[in-house]
Amino acid sequence: MVSVHWFPGHMAKTRRLINENIKLVDVVVELTDARVPESGRNPLLDELIGVKPRLLVLAKKDLADEKSTVAWVRHYQRLGIPALAINSAQNSRLPKKLLLEEIRRQAQTVLAKRAKKGIINKTVRTMVVGIPNVGKSTLINFLAGRSAAETGDKPGVTRGKQWIRLDQDVELLDMPGILWPKIDDPEVGNKLAATGAISDLVFDRTELVLWLIAWLAAHKPGALSARYKVAEDFEAPELLSRISKARGFIKSGGEPDSDKGAIILLDEFRGGKLGLITLDLLL
Repeated sequence: MVSVHWFPGHMAKTRRLINENIKLVDVVVELTDARVPESGRNPLLDELIGVKPRLLVLAKKDLADEKSTVAWVRHYQRLGIPALAINSAQNSRLPKKLLLEEIRRQAQTVLAKRAKKGIINKTVRTMVVGIPNVGKSTLINFLAGRSAAETGDKPGVTRGKQWIRLDQDVELLDMPGILWPKIDDPEVGNKLAATGAISDLVFDRTELVLWLIAWLAAHKPGALSARYKVAEDFEAPELLSRISKARGFIKSGGEPDSDKGAIILLDEFRGGKLGLITLDLLL
């Protein structure tokens, strides 16, 4: 099981940046991975964001189980958390329009308060936050297109921070990703590592893949056999050996090269080649 105890310097810096700049934005867009919609939410963000209007966006829905994504969006909406799912890698005007409209909708209370004070500025400022490798850059490029640029002459335009114009009346403060200092639940650590949120350098890849194989065999039967043409009625170590052999990863002497097998299996899981899979199960 992957156990993570870390807080790299850039993560601590990001936390400070969010804390310093949260007052500059009207709406916070919290980005999570649709494959781990709950495990991928940073518990520190509740403290940092406070009562600021928030929109929860489930990214990479094209890699997640469709029914699970719909269920998770409805779950959050029932909890009073505005939520929607997108494939930000898809070049489509409709998801962009819907997302910008939802950002504006969440800012209505703030804009109304401004109007009462005689402030006519209707520009909505937003911030995208989330864990690393969740797709923030892809989302920002998707929203801003080729017009992404610093707007300049605004609070927050300093090194490490950038205001980007998303639309005529929507601006975004770009922020790096942030992980939490200690991931206590090994299951959460495994899920984050499997989806690429945690650097491959801080965990044992083979150990993680053995967990992933066991998870898939239990919750997504048929995914491994469909991809690798192997029977699934074996323990994870034996399954990894058979998958490695099936892919032609053989050491001198004829033994399966499980290390290479682990690399390819993890890569293909992350790329959606084992099917559309959501690791967080909504009970």
